Amino acid sequence: MAKIKPPILTLAPEQENEANQKIKRFMEERFELSLGSFEAAEILDLFTREIAPHYYNRAIFDVQTHLKERFESIESDLWALEKN
Repeated sequence: MAKIKPPILTLAPEQENEANQKIKRFMEERFELSLGSFEAAEILDLFTREIAPHYYNRAIFDVQTHLKERFESIESDLWALEKN
C-alpha cells in the first residue's frame, strides 16, 4: 500500500468548506456532474497533496527573487551613502 504524503498546506475549516462548495459548483456548471461532499473533499485532497506544492514552491521562488532584488537595491543605496 502506498504511503499517503501529508499535505504541505492546510485550510481552516471554513476555507475548506468554501473550497469544497466551489469544486461542487464548478463540476456542476462545467460538466453537469453533481458531486457529493465526499467526492468534492477527495478532489480537494488531491489538489492539496499533489498540485498545491508546485504553487507553494513557485511562490517561495518568487519571494526569494523579489527579496534578492530588494536587498541588492538596499545595498546599492548604502554604498551611495558611504563617505570618502
